[in-house]
Amino acid sequence: MSTILTNGARPALTTLSEEEVMFQEAVRDFARAEVAPLVSRMDETQTMDPGLIKQLFELGLMGIEIPERWGGAESTFFTSVLVVEELSRVDPSVGVLVDVQNTLVINAFLRWADETQQEHYLKRLGAGAVGAYALSEAGSGSDAFALACRAEADGDDWVIDGQKLWITNGNEAEIFIVFATVDPDAGYKGITAFVVDRDTPGFTVGKKEDKLGIRASSTTELIFEGCRVPGSQVLGDVGKGYKVAIETLNEGRIGIGAQMVGLAQGALDHSLKYVQEREQFGRPIGKFQGVQFQLAEMATKIEAARLLVYNAARLKDAGQDFLMQAAQAKLYSSQIAQEVASMAIDLHGGYGFTREYPVEKLYRDAKIGTIYEGTTNMQLQTIAKLLLR
Repeated sequence: MSTILTNGARPALTTLSEEEVMFQEAVRDFARAEVAPLVSRMDETQTMDPGLIKQLFELGLMGIEIPERWGGAESTFFTSVLVVEELSRVDPSVGVLVDVQNTLVINAFLRWADETQQEHYLKRLGAGAVGAYALSEAGSGSDAFALACRAEADGDDWVIDGQKLWITNGNEAEIFIVFATVDPDAGYKGITAFVVDRDTPGFTVGKKEDKLGIRASSTTELIFEGCRVPGSQVLGDVGKGYKVAIETLNEGRIGIGAQMVGLAQGALDHSLKYVQEREQFGRPIGKFQGVQFQLAEMATKIEAARLLVYNAARLKDAGQDFLMQAAQAKLYSSQIAQEVASMAIDLHGGYGFTREYPVEKLYRDAKIGTIYEGTTNMQLQTIAKLLLR
């Protein structure tokens, strides 16, 4: 594995080992064989195929960093990034299902849960239970800690009341990490993370959003009405939920970067195939220099985004600071995904504007990359603050 230097003497390990290449290719083959035939139907019906979810668990792709003793693969965060990229190359909806499971939910349990919680929940998350991460509310988006959802102590229990919006995996999830305030006057220091099971009385999954893109990925509201959870289901310490949220989302941004890189690569893949088949003026349009230049620009920008994502993931696994690198990776990859997907439609011409060709869907899917897990402006703010620190 080769090493390049960035930010002084800090290593940025961006190439893949032989084992990682083989794993990446195996996931790519699975995505093409098993995911690709389902993409159009899942997008039209706005549902994730249950059989596909089962396959993802059987292959170990839903428990990548879970220790082997609890049924996981006990692999690296970087491995999760490779999986999300390859799945998103075929369908970003499947990519984000796996991303939320691994980079948000499982990572939160690995970092913040006690031994009892880890054994109970990580076993389930590795065996077939989908997880969801519930932070956002109607009045709490970029201002992540302006939470109205309340949790009040009642003996040894906590009673949660309120609502969450835009929760990925809401329809499929059995385990939810929910953020609520236990003391509104304390501001962000009143935020606490709770683990809520789907069958908990007083908790219901509300309406599913009808979205522009990643339509097979469920995005739902959650409703809490006197939802009682035992004190043993506090994740981390009471009043420290803001730390759980911030540190987990920093890692999650890398996963979204991987999703956007995979999406962009998928758009380029389709374009490369199309320009060699489509003929105008007596020859394939790929023979024209103007088209070739567009393809070269697309490929170069994708590779730059990929290296940003890989670098951030390697730094995370190495235990080094990666906050700026995660923000840069998420910022740039989400911008490039939109740009490349748009160019792919241009290269397909009128066909690209129809649902007969897959680039139309990738164009719709790309837009979410600049919004969730921190908008473009929030990434810019993070980067600027770190530069000026």
